[in-house]
Formats: sequence, C-alpha cells, structure tokens
Amino acid sequence: MSSEKPRIPAIPARVSERYAAYRDLAISYEGFSDTILVRAPDISVSGMFINTAKIFPEGAVVKVRFNLSRTMHQVHARAEVRYCLPGVGIGIEFVEISDADRMAIQDELASEGPLPRVP
Repeated sequence: MSSEKPRIPAIPARVSERYAAYRDLAISYEGFSDTILVRAPDISVSGMFINTAKIFPEGAVVKVRFNLSRTMHQVHARAEVRYCLPGVGIGIEFVEISDADRMAIQDELASEGPLPRVP
C-alpha cells in the first residue's frame, strides 16, 4: 500500500483581483451543443473561476455568458481554460471579449459600494 498523497495541480498566480460581481452564468464547450449551467464565485477583467464538476482540458475554448450584478449588463465572451481542478472547477481567461463588455466589467468592479472579495 502506497503512502504517497495524490498531486494537486498548481494554480497559476492571479493577474488581477477577483470579485463576485455577476450572476446567471452559462458556458458552452466550443464544438459541442450543450450549455452547462454553473456557479462562478469570482471575476476580474481578464477572466474568472467557475465552479463545475465537469472536467475541461487546459486550452479548451469555452463560450461564457453572464449578467453583471449591479447593472445587469449581459457579457458574452470566448475564453480558454487555463487550469482545471477536477471536481472543483476551472480558471478561464477571456480571449475574445468586446471592449464594451470589458469596460462594463471594469466599471462594475470600480463602482461604489463593496463587492465581496474572493480570497
């Protein structure tokens, strides 16, 4: 019987602060017709972490759609999976997002009143 513990993949350092500033998130794996409803605990102008039990390979391209909490602005973006924690979720980076959507995220994060900060 082996006493070795399973390796946990390294999580890359975050480029920007993450906040919980959106809701109604849905993603679809590019090339597949399924829409996957998920819960996402945080967002930044460059990406987000998404809680999902579904396993995605690093580099997978996904489409995301969500509403910002304060303004209800709907954001659409293509993103790449940067890391996957099996059974926990995925970290994605936006690779195609309109300037208007990126500005709306930035404005949402900068608007008055505290947003929950994710550790």
